[in-house]
Amino acid sequence: MNTTKPTTQSRIWSIIGGSLGNLVEWYDWYVYSAFSLYFAGAFFPKGSQTAQLLNTAGIFALGFLMRPIGGWLMGTFADKHGRKKALTFSVLLMSAGSLMIAITPSYKYINVAAPVLLVLARMLQGISVGGEYGTSATYLSEMADKKHRGFYSSFQYVTLIMGQLLALGVLVLLQRVFLSDEQLHSWGWRIPFGIGAVLAIVVMYLRRTLQESATFDHETKKPELRGTLKALSEHPREVLTVIGLTLGGTVAFYTFTTYMQKFLVNTSGFDKSDATLISTLTLVVFMLLQPLYGYISDRIGRKPMLKAFGILGLLTTIPILTFLGNTMNFWVAFALIMIALLVVSNYTSINAVVKAELFPAHIRALGVGFPYAIAVSIFGGTAEYIALLFKDNHHESWFYWYVTFCIGVSLAVYSFMKDTKKHSKIEGE
Repeated sequence: MNTTKPTTQSRIWSIIGGSLGNLVEWYDWYVYSAFSLYFAGAFFPKGSQTAQLLNTAGIFALGFLMRPIGGWLMGTFADKHGRKKALTFSVLLMSAGSLMIAITPSYKYINVAAPVLLVLARMLQGISVGGEYGTSATYLSEMADKKHRGFYSSFQYVTLIMGQLLALGVLVLLQRVFLSDEQLHSWGWRIPFGIGAVLAIVVMYLRRTLQESATFDHETKKPELRGTLKALSEHPREVLTVIGLTLGGTVAFYTFTTYMQKFLVNTSGFDKSDATLISTLTLVVFMLLQPLYGYISDRIGRKPMLKAFGILGLLTTIPILTFLGNTMNFWVAFALIMIALLVVSNYTSINAVVKAELFPAHIRALGVGFPYAIAVSIFGGTAEYIALLFKDNHHESWFYWYVTFCIGVSLAVYSFMKDTKKHSKIEGE
């Protein structure tokens, strides 16, 4: 077992290598959402556009429901056998799911088997991404030094957003350069899933070269206690804190990122290509903000930033969504979404390191990944479905209040939790 203390160079390479894998994982995950406008009819040919999107959003939510299983399985594996091995296996599962979607025939050819195979593929991807988050958050936090832990760990969301951007970038290229709208609906939507499957295999081999976390290497806890639910049950406050601080952040994140493309088309009235371009531009700026916010957290602490997200989110969510639903101006829509993402960045940039700092090494990957996945599967994964359901029943504004309420619950948690920068369990390991 390698117990060498990481050098600055090895830290940077490990963070880059871990982040690249994170990028591909999230690209594969978000391609589904980015291209659902095009493949919904292939798997669910009957009904209105909103009804088809409800079906694909339901499967998107089902993928999220698999994430707690992934958080438990991969978290346990990472705490028992190492972060590197778990990261490598998770990207293999993601590749398999993307390949299944790329080659599955449409409903026209195999009837109900088509949506069944789509469900199975998303279940695999849900397990994969459920394990990826906790393990990569743990790995990046442990590989970073104390003074820059917020900055380095923020790259988890940089690559998460970059994966979403890459998915949208592929869509923009196919829309505007290579394929017609008819070709995209017919067969072009399969291309990004094929790309994702290949990239995931490449990253799987890259991750095998990463240095193992020194914190894991020096872990002295008995093997039978590492990564077990019994050990995790000894930290009930931390588990509930992870769920509570995630609730509002994940709903806000998915509302103003993955759902925005559909909102702009289905509510505001933009055409698909303009909606995609607006989403892409806002995500570019959002991505670039993460390290800055992470750096600020290393100076002022994590808690002030979380509280800023909670307070500003309560005040701005309803006005932003209301105005956004009533504008057809490209730059006004961009500005409104950008304001929302400036607020959300107070959460996204540091949520990984905050969770990692709550737990000791022997259950850190499980402690971060499992309760987080529960919160995301219940609230983040269903955000788009709830929004579309309210719209389909002519009560779209109720969703705006729902997002605001979720942020309010998290604000209550932020107000009573300790600042993990000052009380980090990673220190001294």
